[in-house]
Amino acid sequence: MIEARNLWQLIERRAAHTPDALLAVDEEDRRLSFAEYKVAAERCAAGLSELGVGEGTPVSWMLPTWLESLVLVGGLTRLAARQNPVLPIYRQREASFITRQSGARLLIVPSQWRNFDYESMAREIARDQTGLEVLAVDRALPDADPTHLPAPPPTDLDPIRWLFYSSGTTAAPKGALHTDRAIMAAAVGMCRCLDLAPDDRVALVFPFTHIGGVLWLMNALLIGFSHIVIAAFDPKTSIDVLVRHGVTQAGAGTAFHQAYLSAQREAGTGALFPRVRSFPGGGAPKPPQLHYDIKREMGGAGIISGYGLTECPVTTMNAVGNPDEKLALTEGRANPPEMRIRVVKLDGNPAGPGEEGEIRAHGPQLCKGYLDESLNAAAFDDEGYFRTGDLGYLDEQGYIVITGRLKDVIIRKGENISAKEVEDLLYQHPKVKDVAVIGLPDPRTGERACAVVACSSGAPLAFEEMVSFLKDQGLMIQKIPEQLEILAEVPRNPTGKILKHELRKKYANS
Repeated sequence: MIEARNLWQLIERRAAHTPDALLAVDEEDRRLSFAEYKVAAERCAAGLSELGVGEGTPVSWMLPTWLESLVLVGGLTRLAARQNPVLPIYRQREASFITRQSGARLLIVPSQWRNFDYESMAREIARDQTGLEVLAVDRALPDADPTHLPAPPPTDLDPIRWLFYSSGTTAAPKGALHTDRAIMAAAVGMCRCLDLAPDDRVALVFPFTHIGGVLWLMNALLIGFSHIVIAAFDPKTSIDVLVRHGVTQAGAGTAFHQAYLSAQREAGTGALFPRVRSFPGGGAPKPPQLHYDIKREMGGAGIISGYGLTECPVTTMNAVGNPDEKLALTEGRANPPEMRIRVVKLDGNPAGPGEEGEIRAHGPQLCKGYLDESLNAAAFDDEGYFRTGDLGYLDEQGYIVITGRLKDVIIRKGENISAKEVEDLLYQHPKVKDVAVIGLPDPRTGERACAVVACSSGAPLAFEEMVSFLKDQGLMIQKIPEQLEILAEVPRNPTGKILKHELRKKYANS
């Protein structure tokens, strides 16, 4: 594993160490070696410099998962700009909020992508924000001779270079401030947990503008493996690309793993991914049964998942070689080892092993706070631990189990119901392909539990079947959902999070 003090130094050292090794290949079989990546990043930096981008310039960019997106990261890094990757699912309301709050001087977008006119949206935003310029690019970034570029970013400092907005599903996005070394700390730990090697081929199938995108780029630079770059994941076409390029690390979360498993079952005999080593996961909770199904039917180590947030990526992670029980039921242990995790009960007292409470974290990859400083007081406790808002517990061996969100606890007649507990049980039913359990207003009980289920092919799950199954699983009567709704697909955002606010709105008056 290469050591470096910042991202640009990492790019330089990897290009020198394995210049001809493959960094990335895309759906069109376009390829980029590590040496070619460094050259392309320098030429992009020179082109951006001619547009006025330099050290500390705030640049927001909203591109798909393209090879050019990887190059853009390198170009902005070479200039020591402060970059703000923005999820392409955002539209004018969110993008305008982000560029205004961040003080962006340049907004980089595709002209059009997936039938949406990003350039028109960007120019509409810029009309209302003095000093904001728009650069529409597709598969061609700014390009110029890098001979007269300023000196590379110094390695003795670790300034804020990144602004990532949370991909939350309800409230306005919050901008978390990060440094190169913070993200690299998470990356180093992930590389070790997954036992990544230079001959790995990693499925880069989620939005690269998520914090996990630059984290996985750093992983490749640290280890020297290759990415299989998918602009927008579509099971009908993307899985064939992963097969063609011999995927070994089939990420990147529950929605993707479910798609792989479905494709494996449709294919019948023979391994869909014959070289697969593991199925890295994160971004959204996994049903424990999914690990066992993946490992039994697809091979490899099964799902190696982690837990983290935009504010503190890969806070915990499982590792290759952990017992199946831990891989299925937990999100691993502190990552890296110097990460400190505490669980605080709702009454404010420390939780012991097995006792549920709010998860709080403090470690090298923790953000430096929010761009909006008024949010920091509520986000950090008196000792600097980040309040995640997630519920869970640590077991006797220090493995973390996520039980839900503070806001995702259903309170029925004063009884707390964990949505995730019910979801994990329902996922084991053979008719259930995907599931979300939500709380809905109820004049009699305060809230009632509603199960929203996407079924596998065949007859849909009936309400009586659901109740009988959950009783057989030993779930207490008070926790069994009082309502069942059937959908073709449970809605998720591109990072795999279930859009429960949409479901609550849809079924609030049902």
